[in-house]
Amino acid sequence: MREIVFDTETTGLAADNGDRVVEIGCVELLNHIPTGETFHRYINPERSMPYEAQQVHGLDDKFLADKPVFAAIADELANFLGDAPLIAHNAEFDLAFLNAEFERCGRPKIAVGRIVDSLMLARRKHPAGPNSLDALCARYFVDTSRRTFHGALLDAELLSEVYIELIGGRQASLGLTAAIEGVAFGTPDQPLRTVGARPVPRQFRVTEAELAAHAARLAMLGDNAIWRTYLGTASPTPTAG
Repeated sequence: MREIVFDTETTGLAADNGDRVVEIGCVELLNHIPTGETFHRYINPERSMPYEAQQVHGLDDKFLADKPVFAAIADELANFLGDAPLIAHNAEFDLAFLNAEFERCGRPKIAVGRIVDSLMLARRKHPAGPNSLDALCARYFVDTSRRTFHGALLDAELLSEVYIELIGGRQASLGLTAAIEGVAFGTPDQPLRTVGARPVPRQFRVTEAELAAHAARLAMLGDNAIWRTYLGTASPTPTAG
């Protein structure tokens, strides 16, 4: 199954009040595994960049001045998205901005039914939170060291790792296989290793109180209780004379 994880950066928070998309980043997944195919564009918003937004993503008017407008990349973006499910964090925000941009250039809107909101997945899985992208990266040990500003492609790459964790995808990709000498296992990041039998049987810790309770229970069951067989204290089974 093909899926697209995406993120946008914008001039503000209100898609219905003139704010525009200034960056979009998309990461392709195939059966929950990144394929290496991405889509990334900076976009001239055809308006000035508010200071508050610039502090979030670091994109200013000078940098964006020579970038294409959204209409110029709309076909290419739509072709990359195809009909795949789309994953975003707090997806309502990103979807509103993309649909506003597509509507401006006369293209069909993205159907809400195609959207998977990873924030909703996280809230169901971790109801106590926090469930921001940064918090989820910390929870799942996703490396954010490259992140100084919010960036659409980098955030989409981080989200793709978080999304796989949220749906349990890593468990399905461990690649467990049988080996002649034992059980072999590995991941794409680790060589195949083989684990044989324990050299020393595992010893379970049992308290004196638990042993006493067990002995008292055996006394109730009688001398021929099957549990005494394991202790070597069972009485010989009578034979017919």
